[in-house]
Amino acid sequence: MLTYLAGLEEVWGPFRLFGSITFRMMMAAATALAVGFIIAPRIFDRLRRLKAEQILRNSSEVGKLADLHASKKSTPTMGGLMIFAAVTGSSILWAKPNVYVITALVVYAGLTAIGFFDDYLKVTKKSSAGLSSRWKLAGQALLTFLALGLLLGNSETRGVMSELWLPFYKYAVLAPMPIWFAFVFFFFVLAGSSNAINLTDGIDGLAIGCTVTVALVYAIFAYASGNTIIADYFLISYIPGTGELAVVCTALVGGSLAFLWHNSHPATVFMGDTGSLALGGLIGAIAFMVHQPVTLVIVGGIFVMEAVSVILQVGSFKLTGKRIFRMAPIHHHFELAGWHESKVVIRFWILSFIFAFIGLASLKLR
Repeated sequence: MLTYLAGLEEVWGPFRLFGSITFRMMMAAATALAVGFIIAPRIFDRLRRLKAEQILRNSSEVGKLADLHASKKSTPTMGGLMIFAAVTGSSILWAKPNVYVITALVVYAGLTAIGFFDDYLKVTKKSSAGLSSRWKLAGQALLTFLALGLLLGNSETRGVMSELWLPFYKYAVLAPMPIWFAFVFFFFVLAGSSNAINLTDGIDGLAIGCTVTVALVYAIFAYASGNTIIADYFLISYIPGTGELAVVCTALVGGSLAFLWHNSHPATVFMGDTGSLALGGLIGAIAFMVHQPVTLVIVGGIFVMEAVSVILQVGSFKLTGKRIFRMAPIHHHFELAGWHESKVVIRFWILSFIFAFIGLASLKLR
């Protein structure tokens, strides 16, 4: 929205800054951070008064973990609403509207709605069950269809969005992708990222802290892919317009930091599925649009670890009747091994930074 002020440069010289992506990236982060700090107390107080409390599993379901998390019983959930308001508001203000930004925000809004409904069912029914996995996947599939429709239905983006790029390769490995393959691939990226962050969101500050590092890396990827000089230097795909997604990513960093202020141990609010499902889907959609979807496996290594630990645990128990970990996702395994919750979070954050640097290094390995 504010990008239109760049056209008033003749009226006042500094207005030209509003045309700079770098300036708008910084302002988007600062705006989302400020908005988050301003609205958080109001939203979280409202959630407390509505008794929108996190429904925890009892000892018959999770054993000793129930005792470790007993103090979290009255903590409100649905804090993802604050992140959504901060990120969306800042993105609308500072990002130049194009098909990529619109697609990202449509996916984000849709998954926020699905997550909110899931949390609403949990709160009203006083059950940890919520919305069934089948309905969540159906919603993610619908959003994949809408997002792909926006990207492939636009004559300016149809060609470039039909290309499949992999890390360590200089050229697209498949161009164009068949529509059915593009849908299936996009769905796995979006749903996989969405559900992986959802699984990671189990202890104070873990998921949102790792989201910050991933969002920072994808801000760099988006900026690079939207700049012809940088894209040519790194031998990556040049995609005109995706630089605006860097603004969305930095808005996500600002909103996430504002939420982390309240979600750090001991958390005064949880993001709930309202936040975790939506954040994962937003990152997955951005990864697809900047032609770095597979790199997300590296950059989001913590999310992959969490998801894989669940898959291995379930698979092992069904096949052999034995469990590999004390509990999955894997962060609970370390809690039950005697690590304090804060130690688990800090060490996972360190790993997240390492994965982020490895992901960035992939730009030069081609």
